[in-house]
Amino acid sequence: MHKPQVNKKKVVGRLLSYVGKGYLTQFGIVLVCILVSAIASVAGSIFLGALIDDFIVPLVAMEEPDYTALSNALLMMVCLYVVGILCAFLYNWLMVGISQGVQKKIRDDLFGHMQTLPIRYFDTHAHGDIMSVYTNDVDTLRQMLSQSIPQVINSAMMVTVTFISMLILNIPLTIVVVVCIFFMLCVIGVLAGRSGSYFRKQQMKLGDLNGYVEEMINGQKVVKVFCHEQEAQHGFDKVNDALFESAYQANKYANILMPILMNIGNIQYVIVAIVGGSLALSGVDASITLGTIATFLQLSKSFSNPISQISQQLNSIIMALAGAQRIFDLMDEPSEEDHGTVTLVNAVYNKNEELEETTEHTTLWAWKVPQKDGSFQFVKLAGDVRFDHVDFGYVEGKTILHDITLFAKPGQKLAFVGATGAGKTTITNLINRFYDIADGKIRYDGININDIKKSDLRSSLGIVLQETNLFTGTVRENIRYGNLSATDEEVEAAAILANADDFIRRLPQGYDTMLTGNGANLSQGQRQLIAIARAAVADPPVMILDEATSSIDTRTEAIVQRGMDSLMYGRTVFVIAHRLSTVRNSNAIMVLDHGHIMERGDHEDLIGQHGLYYQLYTGAFELE
Repeated sequence: MHKPQVNKKKVVGRLLSYVGKGYLTQFGIVLVCILVSAIASVAGSIFLGALIDDFIVPLVAMEEPDYTALSNALLMMVCLYVVGILCAFLYNWLMVGISQGVQKKIRDDLFGHMQTLPIRYFDTHAHGDIMSVYTNDVDTLRQMLSQSIPQVINSAMMVTVTFISMLILNIPLTIVVVVCIFFMLCVIGVLAGRSGSYFRKQQMKLGDLNGYVEEMINGQKVVKVFCHEQEAQHGFDKVNDALFESAYQANKYANILMPILMNIGNIQYVIVAIVGGSLALSGVDASITLGTIATFLQLSKSFSNPISQISQQLNSIIMALAGAQRIFDLMDEPSEEDHGTVTLVNAVYNKNEELEETTEHTTLWAWKVPQKDGSFQFVKLAGDVRFDHVDFGYVEGKTILHDITLFAKPGQKLAFVGATGAGKTTITNLINRFYDIADGKIRYDGININDIKKSDLRSSLGIVLQETNLFTGTVRENIRYGNLSATDEEVEAAAILANADDFIRRLPQGYDTMLTGNGANLSQGQRQLIAIARAAVADPPVMILDEATSSIDTRTEAIVQRGMDSLMYGRTVFVIAHRLSTVRNSNAIMVLDHGHIMERGDHEDLIGQHGLYYQLYTGAFELE
């Protein structure tokens, strides 16, 4: 859930901090240029009065008019207007660079912080809504910085300079303008306040809509298979209607605001003309001349129009601040905690047959364990994994794994079987610390995994998931994702090991074939083979296979299994079995049910017990 209220002071402060990082000088120049531009604009209005009183009226009375002074005054005004135009161009040009730079920096910080978030965050937030933060929310922020903020600053300076000029010219007429502006501000307060709340809702509903659309696109095949088009359309209509309602209400108030303000400005113009004319004709105020009235009418427009423009930009600012709040909410999400101090290093045996760290790349890895006296102990990375009375729940107070105790010695293959929801995948998620346990201990080569830095822990583990994720890039790049330093020869060797080399070489450009859309141009089995090759090129001592062959047909599975056997040789392997026939050669099989280990043993032992595993195994053959 996003926070409905926007902490404007905090959000504006953080935005200003981005402007201050590298753009403070440019922003200072922008402010100066806006001030000069405002002065040039107001000077033109003031010159109108001088033009009438000091030049036109006297020249009309002359028999032989001399236009020299008028020409010089007009030339001076042309120069002033040119300076104003240049300043306006310069500050708009600078604001484009500032807004784009701030937008880039925010996107960089967003993505950088997102890499530190725990898996739990992505499991509990719609991916489309997260995407909306990067696109819609960041873009509304850009519009505010490049358009709304300069317009507001320009209008505010125009109001200030104009108000001072009016006070100097005539105080009574200034009071008339101020009274009219007061009513204008009351209207702005009512309408802008109502539209602002709806603009904030609009940003949230837009995120909901993006989340729903993203979900439907990913699940389009399922939608069509189950003829769920009408229900999907109904769900979309519901989310879209909510966005429509908030957008309609927001823009309804925003769109009627400007015409109302323009008409109030026109009424103000008429009132100033009547009052000014009355004072001039009555002789009450001798300082009011025809030029003064003309100047004041022009200044009254210059005073009310910027206020209307500010009110028009308020909605964009409110919407941008709502988007900025969502951006900073994502940035403020707590990063994945990691208090581990044990690291993974390359090691060699010294002359005393003791492990020590080396800067050279070797095939021997060791855990570098800090000691209390400041020294380090080196423990060979062997792949010994043990669970000791582990309890776990995704939600606090709701335990789904109960008293899990198991061990896998180096080189052993441990399989988990059981019904869907029994806790098989959850156990493997605990090994790589995607989630932290509630109670008990998990030890890796005798070291509590909570003491191991997560990045080092995960680099020692290879994993092939049931859901394969391929990235935009070549086949070779996707395999190399498992080990960025792997050579082309190592990539191809890993593909051969996974029995993927044959189909890869038959692709249009072989290993250099470009993959897009999560490998949409490949079959599900081919995508899984690439994922297996990716794990193979990482060459880790511990492998986690989460139903890795579930998307491969039986014939292909037999071929892949030989490659998998080569891949698993000499490694500690945790297998989540989809087909029980694939776990027969496991050293130990754990039969799970509702988070409990119900049975354990090898295949022959469990068949002989005629228990749950026997029922699952014989039932699987009946289904096949």
